[in-house]
Amino acid sequence: MIALVVSLDVVPGRLDEFSEAIATNAERSFTDEPGCLYFDVVQDLADDHHFVFYELYADEEAVTAHRAAPHFAQWRAAADRCVVPGSQVNTLAAHRFHHSQGES
Repeated sequence: MIALVVSLDVVPGRLDEFSEAIATNAERSFTDEPGCLYFDVVQDLADDHHFVFYELYADEEAVTAHRAAPHFAQWRAAADRCVVPGSQVNTLAAHRFHHSQGES
């Protein structure tokens, strides 16, 4: 599995537009893309304009399919308006293991 971790800052005054756009992208990624296994969006408690996404994909082909999806193009257009230029950092990584409450 492939993890995609995204860190970015939102332009002041664009938080509502950004939040709506990423909520739609995350939901459509998870529901419309069979290869998208997980898509979390978190907002920094100390800086409400800083976000981190944790996305999990079945394989590299699923990441490629995600980036080709129509809803991703809509997300990119919103990100171009809402994300501080130069602040977005994308990290692709091999997913090693996962722990959650209730698992042994």
